Amino acid sequence: MKILMVAAENDAIKGAKVGGVADVVRDIPVALSHLDHNVNVIIPDYGNYTKVYEFRTIASFYVPFSGHHEEVKLHEIFTDKNEVKVRQYILSHPLFSSGGIGRVYLDDPNDRPFSSDATKYALFCAAVVQALYEQHLPKPDVLHLHDWHSALIAVLCEYGARYKSLKEIHMVYTVHNLALQGIRPFSHDESSLEHWFGSLSYDGQIICDPRYPHCFNPMRAAINLVDKVHLVSPTYALEVIEKSNYDKGFFGGEGLEADLTKASEEGKVCGILNGCDYQQVPKNATTHEMLLKKAKRSITNWMSATAQLKTVHYLASERINEWLIKDDFNGPLITSIGRLTDQKVLLLRQNIGHEDTLSKILNFLETRDGRMIILGSGDSLIEIELMQLMVKHDNFLFLNGYGHELSDDLYQMGNLFLMPSSFEPCGISQMLALRAGQPCLVHSVGGLKDTIKHLENGFCFDGNSIKQQQENLISVFKLSLDIYCSKQKRWINIVNNAKEARFNWHDSANAYVKYLYQ
Repeated sequence: MKILMVAAENDAIKGAKVGGVADVVRDIPVALSHLDHNVNVIIPDYGNYTKVYEFRTIASFYVPFSGHHEEVKLHEIFTDKNEVKVRQYILSHPLFSSGGIGRVYLDDPNDRPFSSDATKYALFCAAVVQALYEQHLPKPDVLHLHDWHSALIAVLCEYGARYKSLKEIHMVYTVHNLALQGIRPFSHDESSLEHWFGSLSYDGQIICDPRYPHCFNPMRAAINLVDKVHLVSPTYALEVIEKSNYDKGFFGGEGLEADLTKASEEGKVCGILNGCDYQQVPKNATTHEMLLKKAKRSITNWMSATAQLKTVHYLASERINEWLIKDDFNGPLITSIGRLTDQKVLLLRQNIGHEDTLSKILNFLETRDGRMIILGSGDSLIEIELMQLMVKHDNFLFLNGYGHELSDDLYQMGNLFLMPSSFEPCGISQMLALRAGQPCLVHSVGGLKDTIKHLENGFCFDGNSIKQQQENLISVFKLSLDIYCSKQKRWINIVNNAKEARFNWHDSANAYVKYLYQ
């Protein structure tokens, strides 16, 4: 079977990763190739990949877009992760690197959400379709689209008069995160469907946003137009057919529940859990002191990236100095790694009464002589809040950045991994923590519910409101530390179960072929 995967990210290419979708697009093609399928992967060239890798130019062609014919180049690049049956392609155009060399996503103002990225990925989708139409890319048996960034391909294949021959291709759409849908106006804006494709005749009832009918919703369009819709965990596939209820702390279909319910009733929807790579497990044996010194080197590198010193880096460096002086630490180490968004940390931020949940956790952790390290970046307000909490709590270190080796060490050195996401389509951090033998404390939603079993390989909480979820989070946190501190045999059993947990890409690939590609 010939498969073409289209995405915005791909961690098989250095610098083309922002989130978990990049891990999927890196790993699932390899797993499918081991089942004797030929897989091609294509993403935009964000400006520097032909300078990093050997490549060959396959074609230079013109794409009708925004009233012009834009010249786009198609390259195949040769990475150190290339497999015999996995070929890596990039499309090059100045618009794809308009935000700076190597910049994947752009930050648009709140009054024009997605505007820059939507235009960029509209041209990318048009270029993919044109490359298939002109046969610069081999025609696949399966065209697999990932998230809203590639969803316009389904629209162009359905409504583009010149692309009718592409409609016969079996099309699959993976929803990695329903919270981001790429919504833009139909018209009267330079970042709108009719501005990009002025001659496109479409059915607005199928591709409009259900909440804003004057807007085009690429994610809804793909859900309605493709042959199969893939959610990245079985539980998430059930959650998204229910309406979100924020008062109860439930994040479901985010406005698309009716479309997903209809697709589910038609047999189009399938929940298949993502996998994890168990072949190249980091083996960086380290000590608490070595971890702190590596963290300090990371902070120094982050400091050198800008002319002005960020207060958060100075405070983190001072906290590390304090901890290094007190070299007798042997209490529990709590770790957390991830993007700082409300999806990930809402339950830690909102108050119960007057004291925030994270402060209550840190106060209890102090009674057990424990420490917490959070590694991440994202929402600037959340970054400030965590920095201020670091000042208030001597047992808390906030590292405002990201480093691959540093994260590997945190997975290995931590005793308990904290992941209280309000929703989690699949999640990869909990799998990496389990792989390193670190039990996880998670909110029992989405892929977290499918991978963490309470008191078996970790700890889970739930609740019918945000307040109840916060209370249960604190309660289960106390339970986990009580087991760690006073029930050693039970703790060791949970750690061993965490190490032995397996979520293989081979199983996911077999499920793709059986449930998505047929």
